[in-house]
Amino acid sequence: MRQALAEGVFPGAVLLAARGGEILIHAAYGIANIHTRQPVSTATVFDLASLTKPLATTLAVMRLCQQGRIDPDQRLADVLPAAGRSDKRDITIAQLLAHTSGLPDYRPYFRHLAGLSLPERRPRLRRLLLDEPLLHPPGAKMLYSDLDFMLLEWVVEAAGGQRLDDFLAENVYAYLPAASLFFIERGRPTPPAAYAATEQCVWRGRLIEAEVHDENAHALGGVAGHAGLFGTAAAIHAILVELLAAYHGEPSARSFDPDVVRRFWQPVPGAGRARGFDLPSAEHPSCGRFFPPDSIGHLGFTGTSLWWHPATNAGVVLLTNRVASGRDNQKIGPFRHEVHNLAWPALGF
Repeated sequence: MRQALAEGVFPGAVLLAARGGEILIHAAYGIANIHTRQPVSTATVFDLASLTKPLATTLAVMRLCQQGRIDPDQRLADVLPAAGRSDKRDITIAQLLAHTSGLPDYRPYFRHLAGLSLPERRPRLRRLLLDEPLLHPPGAKMLYSDLDFMLLEWVVEAAGGQRLDDFLAENVYAYLPAASLFFIERGRPTPPAAYAATEQCVWRGRLIEAEVHDENAHALGGVAGHAGLFGTAAAIHAILVELLAAYHGEPSARSFDPDVVRRFWQPVPGAGRARGFDLPSAEHPSCGRFFPPDSIGHLGFTGTSLWWHPATNAGVVLLTNRVASGRDNQKIGPFRHEVHNLAWPALGF
């Protein structure tokens, strides 16, 4: 980690490695803000970027499945009547979770939404999503897509009767010791904390701190299905401890059923992914060469990641502000691979 600071992989980071509830290392390195030189601590809150997908949107979908309000095999049109009039009607919730919907990976919707008032933006985004041409038939190919999780946010709102952040606060995070896991919405008080700044944003003309880095999520006010979650490494570990307790059928599990967790973490045939979570890639996996192939995890654009092996209940959470020196800084890739190579045997395997 100190070598990564010296080589400019990131200005600051927190590393947490654990076996179950036993934390073996929880350490902070470097600085949280390249201008103020504020040091990172283990309590520093990071913009988790796409970790929002597994730790927020997917957990909300899991909870709704557990409550019997939706099923992964349901068609989008069964939950969202507006989708019934589009070519998205037969996409299933499971295909959105596994990124096999046929939608493109990314669109800069924020450029269109910026000219609208904030209350107009989410309805307009949803119209844009339904009008977006499919690149291939649903289920035919895996393409990692932010758009899939923008639609899943809509599913959560329709089936849960609440906005994504409110549903999570009441139905998932309220049962867990995860107070340091939250969205930051414009117009609501920012939770008091020490935040890791991301980058000097050209579009917004300012340093991004305690504000979502992703432009599409920012255009929506900070709450989105693909990005917007903030948190600490300890909060992520608390979520994982709960999920693993459910996975192993332990009585301490309070919010998730074993069958739901196991179903979501099963590999999706032909996708190379689980539902809402990554699996190690075949070539040069970001979790290194030692994490077993049935490990689950995810990456975030700002320089965040989690990798955990359910059977041994061991893994690593790595949070960094690698985009602080520019989003084109790609040094995190090889570094992440190597730090996990070192971590797995250090975990005792």
